[in-house]
Amino acid sequence: NVGRILAEDFAGLRDELVISSKAGWDMWPGPYGDLGSRKHLLASLDQSLKRLGLDYVDIFYHHRPDPDTPIEESMGALHSAVQQGKALYVGISSYSPSRTLEAARILKEMGTPLLIHQPSYSMLNRWIESGLLDALQEVGAGAITFSPLAQGLLTDRYLDGVPGDSRAAQGKSLFGSMLSDENLDRIRALRAIAQERGQSLAQMAVAWTLRDPRVTSTLLGASSPRQLEETVAAVSHLDFTDAELAAIDEFAVEGDIDLWRAQSQIP
Repeated sequence: NVGRILAEDFAGLRDELVISSKAGWDMWPGPYGDLGSRKHLLASLDQSLKRLGLDYVDIFYHHRPDPDTPIEESMGALHSAVQQGKALYVGISSYSPSRTLEAARILKEMGTPLLIHQPSYSMLNRWIESGLLDALQEVGAGAITFSPLAQGLLTDRYLDGVPGDSRAAQGKSLFGSMLSDENLDRIRALRAIAQERGQSLAQMAVAWTLRDPRVTSTLLGASSPRQLEETVAAVSHLDFTDAELAAIDEFAVEGDIDLWRAQSQIP
């Protein structure tokens, strides 16, 4: 579908688009369909380019750390993608602070700098504040965070029950245990702060993730154009007062929702 859209709806606009691809998660059955081997990463990129109908992507990410593959091999594959002209830049995702520093060092020695890290981050999942942002600043890499709405928790969707067509009802990346009374109470309190700012909860949640200049962007998903437009409107009010940040900090605490914690804790 994305390949068709690029070929038809965005024909002639390739130079205006920043397109990225990730590899390192379960892609196909067999020993080379997952994790971080050179064979898997480069084969995944080749397949992505074929599906997209592109000669190159702007950013190629290693999707998650692989403890069973030497990090030198994984970073070497990213470097090769750049050398082969199949990617302009490289990134990593869900790497711990120490592993990020190591990856950046290896890539720098190869001559391909680490451009960006893609970690999960939201008001209910603040792990990147404990070392990762400092590590990225040290190596000169940015952060493009994903799941700023905490898999949909940081919206109005679950405050009056679980809709039948929701992720929580279907057990897709959001589970009933995440909808604890404590989390819902915090979300209601955060919504009240958002209303005082003249924003929806989703808009404030996105703006909040961008308050730190070390976070260069955040990834959004939407089920309709209207939903996307409403969420993107967060950029019209990105500033926070000290009082607002203090009020948010009272309720923006770890909510035990980080589905990627195991990967980001690999040393």
